[in-house]
Amino acid sequence: MRASQSHATTSPRAWIAVVVGVVVVVAGFTGAWLLRPDAAAEPAAVPTPTVVTPSATPTPEATPPPAPVGFAANTAAYELASLPQVDVFAVLPQLPVDTDPASAPTGEVVTAAGSGAPVFADPTADPVAVLPAEYVYGGTTVPVVERQEHWVRVLLTGRQATPSTGDPGQLTGWLRAQDVVFAAVDARVEVSLSARTIDIVRPDGSERIATDFGSGVEGTPTPTGRSFIMTTRVEPSFGYTRGYPLVYLSVQSPTLDGFGGADVAITAFHYHDARSGAISNGCIRLDPAAIEKLAELPMGTPVQILP
Repeated sequence: MRASQSHATTSPRAWIAVVVGVVVVVAGFTGAWLLRPDAAAEPAAVPTPTVVTPSATPTPEATPPPAPVGFAANTAAYELASLPQVDVFAVLPQLPVDTDPASAPTGEVVTAAGSGAPVFADPTADPVAVLPAEYVYGGTTVPVVERQEHWVRVLLTGRQATPSTGDPGQLTGWLRAQDVVFAAVDARVEVSLSARTIDIVRPDGSERIATDFGSGVEGTPTPTGRSFIMTTRVEPSFGYTRGYPLVYLSVQSPTLDGFGGADVAITAFHYHDARSGAISNGCIRLDPAAIEKLAELPMGTPVQILP
């Protein structure tokens, strides 16, 4: 009994001492943790993202179409019967001579969609001539040298003037895209007067068909620049051709107003027994194999004659 009473009646001072000791130990441990140099603060809570669902898919703004390139469209109707015809015999001072003879055409040819297409010297003015859909001496399939949305610039037959009165160089003109039918042409002919070579050039390569030929003398030179095959025909009355085709070009002599009694002086590829060096009135004289190759090419095929 004494022992139990003694334990139950522990002195208040002893309890106070125990409590104070515990508090001191805890405080010291906490202070030591906060003073550690590598102690890290407790990370903040990561907020839960809020997903916003749009009520509807936004509609992108429409991209405006590109502005028309080149001259504006012209849908006017014209009386074609009152206009002079573009053909090999025509002298048309209203039409310009080609000012960019070294550039390659676009690879397209056109023909008139109806009986004829109006020809413009200036797309902002009235037409000055008509390109027929058919003509006995050809020249109605013409190469495009510039294409716009509503217009094409083409090479043409005929002359602005005869050599004795002006510039007889290769003619050009503008046609409305609405008036023509387009077709592709995959070949062009390249002639080098200095190298004495002729090549037929296609996208997949070129074929050399001549390493020599006859060409114009100084007084009647072969015209240089770009032109096109106007027509191909056999003319039995021209004995020097030996029955081989003549491949006529759109460009004419730079020095002759006419030739052989005609009012024209057309340049052509043709056969001749004498066919080497400066020897002709401007035509290019070739052997049978080369003539046959050129005669296979379609009307309107571009021809580039380099000096």
